[in-house]
Amino acid sequence: MLENKPLFFLMTALVCILIGLSKGGLGGLLGTLTTPMMALVMPPDQVVGLLLPLLMFADVFSVISYWKRWKWRLVLLLLPGGVAGVTLATFFLTHSPTRTLRIGFGIIVLAFTLYKIFEKYILRWLPYQGRDWHGLLAGILAGFSSGLAHAGGPPATIYLLLQKVTPIEFNATSVLFFAILNWIKVPYYLYAHLFNLQSILQIIWLAPIIPVCVVIGRWAAGKTNRQLFERIIVVLLLITGLLLLFEK
Repeated sequence: MLENKPLFFLMTALVCILIGLSKGGLGGLLGTLTTPMMALVMPPDQVVGLLLPLLMFADVFSVISYWKRWKWRLVLLLLPGGVAGVTLATFFLTHSPTRTLRIGFGIIVLAFTLYKIFEKYILRWLPYQGRDWHGLLAGILAGFSSGLAHAGGPPATIYLLLQKVTPIEFNATSVLFFAILNWIKVPYYLYAHLFNLQSILQIIWLAPIIPVCVVIGRWAAGKTNRQLFERIIVVLLLITGLLLLFEK
């Protein structure tokens, strides 16, 4: 089984590092890499259930870091759509063959890669007048991509950036929304039998990597050339997306 191979543990350790750095403040784009990278070494339908406990563990540290700095109104506007999106994603996960899921992961990764490349232009050219239903729509997109591939960052990011919140409010609101959304996923994943207790127990010893990397991420956030860093991540996303699409 793939879970017993050194490559699986190596990739899991790398993913724990990425989760910690992402939650520590080096950017949600890092988190988008985790599911597709794991899908390269194990069946895609098993990835989301394996990673969810690790993400929930990381949420503890990120929520504490931004405690009570979030905008509750924006969280509440996003959550109903988030629930709907997770519902759709779970249906897709349970009714799609492995190859289709792998292609779906690849498409999501490439779509987010394109968004990141043209982000400045999109936000500059997009005329915007705030409406409450925009939170519902952003929540659906974020919930679907998060439920399907733990990659809901970009839709929520676009919405929150357009709300003219401060950087602290932006980070805190995003952190709380996804922390709640991860708990919402639990009954859905249980119903869909997406958790594999044996696999989770095999990797649980790697979990301490996460808080260490959260601390490193917070330290490195102000010392990193963000433009160069994001370009490197975009290239990695592009490569990973193409591997998922064309791997036989």
